[in-house]
Amino acid sequence: MADHTIHSAYAQVYNTLLDTAASLEVLKREGAEEGVEPHAGAAMHAVRFAVAVLYPLLPCQAPPPVPDDPQRLLDLAAHWRDAAFDLGEFAPEPALRLVRGEMDGEGTKGRETNSAS
Repeated sequence: MADHTIHSAYAQVYNTLLDTAASLEVLKREGAEEGVEPHAGAAMHAVRFAVAVLYPLLPCQAPPPVPDDPQRLLDLAAHWRDAAFDLGEFAPEPALRLVRGEMDGEGTKGRETNSAS
């Protein structure tokens, strides 16, 4: 009896995760104009990773609707996380930089200036 109860609980969580991933996919596609896209994408791939982890315990359930290689899903979640939080290749370039003691065009030391990158 306990095994059936545990299996049912896993199946319920698995199906909830599938529904959550589908909802996040809609947000990822439709939320781009509002800045939601990378956050929804990161969360979606993290949830899909959870689905991939649980699926081997639940062969009686429908398989994940997307390829379920756990390492690939972790990599995708990390990539989207970087986009969501402006990390790594998604980090914004600084708008201004301070240049100290730069030589001017006449070979003399100029004053401190702010210059655009």
